[in-house]
Amino acid sequence: MIVFALALVALAAAAPVEPEPPKIVRSEFNQEPDGAYNFGFETENGINRQENGQLKEALDEENKPHTVVVVRGSYTYTDKDGKVETVNYFADETGYHAEGDSIPKAPARR
Repeated sequence: MIVFALALVALAAAAPVEPEPPKIVRSEFNQEPDGAYNFGFETENGINRQENGQLKEALDEENKPHTVVVVRGSYTYTDKDGKVETVNYFADETGYHAEGDSIPKAPARR
């Protein structure tokens, strides 16, 4: 019984310890009555995100008007090699579009 208890203690001590998530040092969110919004946050380890959304009238596949949310934003983080990466993005009726050094680029068309 003592051997079993010691084995459990050894097993618990060998279990990987999950790092504590970084603390949020700044956070804001604003919502407008028309549905527009903006938000942002920053963590103690340098992650930073900003985003805003605006409503826009667009035409669907049948040329019928409908409302879409146009989203623009960016996020910044430090990669595993210590390089600060920033990604800028927008999303609208044409899809999600992101740019940044860490985002693969499509080959140039000829």
